[in-house]
Amino acid sequence: MPASTEAPPPGSETDSSGAPAGRNGSGRGPADITALLGAFCFFLSAIEYMVPKPLPFMRLGIANLPILLAADLLPFPWYVALALVKVFGMSVISGSLFSYVALFSLAGTLAAALVMWVARAAFGRFVSAIGVSILGAIASNAVQIAIPSVVVFGDAARLIAPPFLAAGLVTGLLLGVFAEAFAKKSRWYARARETLRG
Repeated sequence: MPASTEAPPPGSETDSSGAPAGRNGSGRGPADITALLGAFCFFLSAIEYMVPKPLPFMRLGIANLPILLAADLLPFPWYVALALVKVFGMSVISGSLFSYVALFSLAGTLAAALVMWVARAAFGRFVSAIGVSILGAIASNAVQIAIPSVVVFGDAARLIAPPFLAAGLVTGLLLGVFAEAFAKKSRWYARARETLRG
């Protein structure tokens, strides 16, 4: 039977190989990428919730990995939406959605996300994912210590600051190493970046 010469219906664009755009990830828009990375945030939030913590509002930050990866992918409005999805997912999983813990998580996540976005936007490829991740970890941990010191612990927050900051730096370093390797080896990530960032 001869091959069909009909034009594809509107909305069913194809890539250079003739396959429907989006099947291999290269034709997906920011909404699809945000949804995928948001689901990843939920998954990592569940894992992070199972890790013992000295205080309920303190987080190691592994759920920030999708946000770190998104700094090179998403337009700023979608990037902020992803950060909010991460906070919502973590709060639902931990049962802290309507508590002060959610506010601390929101402040820490937004601080980390904004610092990582600015670092990537300002310095581009001159700063690695490792450097961006460490900057985000410092910002998040600093906020999560500063706010409780004002509303909960007062000067006693200084006692927990050193180990908390040290743990955050280690986690930020490890996440940065993973993100750097993932960005170099993942064909999906390369296609998504080419599509969304041009």
